[in-house]
Amino acid sequence: METRMDLFAVAPDGYKAVSGLEVYARRHIDTDLYELIKLRASMLNGCSFCVDMHATDWLEHGADVRRVVAVAAWRESPFFTDRERIVLALTDQVTRLDDDGVTDDVWDAAAKELGEELLADVLIAIATINVWNRIAVPTRKSPPPLEAA
Repeated sequence: METRMDLFAVAPDGYKAVSGLEVYARRHIDTDLYELIKLRASMLNGCSFCVDMHATDWLEHGADVRRVVAVAAWRESPFFTDRERIVLALTDQVTRLDDDGVTDDVWDAAAKELGEELLADVLIAIATINVWNRIAVPTRKSPPPLEAA
C-alpha cells in the first residue's frame, strides 16, 4: 500500500503537539511498561507501522523476544507481572472503549497499583498511542522494508 500523507510534512505543528503529549506521559513510566502500552494498543488498532516500531524499540532496549511476541496473548502468557497485567487490561479497555467504558474492576486495580499520578501518566500514554495509531492507519504509514537476507 502506498502512503497517503506525510503528516509531519503537512501539519508539523500538529505532529509536534502529539509528540509533546508523549514526552509528558513518558516522564514517570519506565521503559518496559511504556513500550508494553504502545505495543499493545498498536496491536489492538492494527497499526503495522507502530507495532513494528514499538516491538523493535522494545527489543533494542533489551526486552526478551518472547515477552514482545506474548503481548498479543498476554492473558494466557506467564511472562508479565501483576502490574503489567493491570496496565495491559487498562490499555485494552481504554483503547477499545466499548459501551461500558473502563470497568470499575480494571480502574480500581490500576488506581491501587499505580497511584493517582502514575495512573494519569499511563492514561495519557494510552491516549497518545491511540492518537498516533489513528494517524498512521488512515495515512497508510508502513514500516520500513525488511532487510534482504
